[in-house]
Amino acid sequence: MKLSGLEPVSIGEGSLFVNVGERTNVTGSKAFARMILNGQYEEALAVARQQVENGAQVIDINMDEAMLDSQAAMVRFLQLIASEPDIARVPIMVDSSKWSVIEAGLQCIQGKGIVNSISMKEGVDEFKRQAKLIKRYGAAAVVMAFDEKGQADTYARKIEICERAYRILVDEVDFPPEDIIFDPNIFAIATGIEEHNNYAVDFIEATRWIKQNLPGAKVSGGVSNVSFSFRGNDPVREAIHTVFLYHAIKAGMDMGIVNAGMVGVYDDLEPTLRERVEDVVLNRRPDAGERLVEIAESAKGAAKDDSKKLEWRSGNVNERLSHALVHGITDFITEDTEEAYRAVLAQGGRPLHVIEGPLMDGMNVVGDLFGQGKMFLPQVVKSARVMKQAVAHLVPYIEEEKRQQEAAGQDVKSKGKIVIATVKGDVHDIGKNIVTVVLQCNNFDVVNMGVMVPC
Repeated sequence: MKLSGLEPVSIGEGSLFVNVGERTNVTGSKAFARMILNGQYEEALAVARQQVENGAQVIDINMDEAMLDSQAAMVRFLQLIASEPDIARVPIMVDSSKWSVIEAGLQCIQGKGIVNSISMKEGVDEFKRQAKLIKRYGAAAVVMAFDEKGQADTYARKIEICERAYRILVDEVDFPPEDIIFDPNIFAIATGIEEHNNYAVDFIEATRWIKQNLPGAKVSGGVSNVSFSFRGNDPVREAIHTVFLYHAIKAGMDMGIVNAGMVGVYDDLEPTLRERVEDVVLNRRPDAGERLVEIAESAKGAAKDDSKKLEWRSGNVNERLSHALVHGITDFITEDTEEAYRAVLAQGGRPLHVIEGPLMDGMNVVGDLFGQGKMFLPQVVKSARVMKQAVAHLVPYIEEEKRQQEAAGQDVKSKGKIVIATVKGDVHDIGKNIVTVVLQCNNFDVVNMGVMVPC
């Protein structure tokens, strides 16, 4: 699948999970809805910008509010985004239950976006009509597992509807299969209703089936739905999202509408909480919901316990740096980097050794967790900011070391000139900047061209 805002995004086999930012949605964010209703579009743009800065690769925009002219609001907001390159560089997901709003949105977006969504709930003829228009506009489409009989709530119904929709789109509409994104419906679990206990498993298994049987199709879903039973208890909701995504991504889920602030690191979940959440998500025992409810309040209380939040500060400096990098904590990074530098210096080391040692050790942990699907891109972006701040603290020491070498008459002749850049389509520069510092420490002249550089 190829999408684009001002810059291209490719999603294919081997691609990492795509985070779709959910905060520019009036039905899902009271704060965003208030901004739009009050005409505070500059503040609303800041919400979109923050999502992109925090790692959203696509942003979902929904203006379906009873007190709002949804079509006018969608058009105005998309036109404003078009003049903001730092937002418009990512693809837009035009989200509405009203076809007129979707079509108005498609006429405004730059590049190739996504329609969210179409389905067969109004019959096959209307489904085909909308699909043909989406194809004409050159967009991809989220296809809900929803037909004339209603939403699919079991594994059998999910795969039945998705297969039927796929065959209609591919065989009758000639819709590109790689532009089909199925949403097999994520429903709330642990509701106390027995029929709901297998909802997460049904989604995960339907995802696996779609990826194996419907060539080219992608799978997405609204992740926050799965934890709705625990609204008001953010620590438990975060744990449910983290565990659910860990298993759904393994089954082949390609993307999801998710609040990056409500997803944790799988390995860092408290063991008892993680076990009970997995019991619920995977429906491993009939009393799973009750057992999670038993510890829900204590989990909420533990999250508010500031003393526990700082327990990691009792570790040695290398452990503290690793923890800060994995969790994206900048509060103590300057003083911890300074302590690591003093320790290295006392052993006759160089400031570069702090980067090559404890800081890179921490980033290697981040890389391993990311590769295993236990961390997600927004969290890695936070880790990169911590690393950037730590390296910035060391740069003056590195420059002073070089001046001292020159004053002592040591040979600091340049070993050559290297041009370095992040390629067009990628705004992330943490790796490039680390390599730049290391090369400069080893007497290379480096021309850093920045990010988004065309080949």
